[in-house]
Amino acid sequence: MLYMWDIEKIITKILKELKLKINVEFSNKITAPMSYNVSTNTIKFNYIQINGYNAKINFKVKESDENFTKIILYHQLGYYLEFRKNPRVLKTLYYGKEEEKKQLLAEVEENAWEHGRTLVPVHLLKAYDQVRELDKLLLKL
Repeated sequence: MLYMWDIEKIITKILKELKLKINVEFSNKITAPMSYNVSTNTIKFNYIQINGYNAKINFKVKESDENFTKIILYHQLGYYLEFRKNPRVLKTLYYGKEEEKKQLLAEVEENAWEHGRTLVPVHLLKAYDQVRELDKLLLKL
């Protein structure tokens, strides 16, 4: 089990290695393990959710808690890269029609996984892809 300070250290270390200036914040209010907020340029994490998500998925992936947290982080960094690359996304999410928003959210999710994958070290690529597939299955449940 990872504690709040462990997760914060992991995130901070990766952001420093990648030379990314993104704020990091703990929040026990988010229902996801981790999220990226483009408006505040902040990665928020909930250590209870991370540990729960780890328990649901990591029995198949079999990575250390630290590596599992990194995998989740790389996915969130994929959102960061997507919003930087494609600024029209925010405008559409604010002002678009419901069907347009739904389609765009699916596209953003797919792109976030792809962009995040470009940051993943080679030794974690297989695990990243496994988490991606298992995450899709969890979303369907």
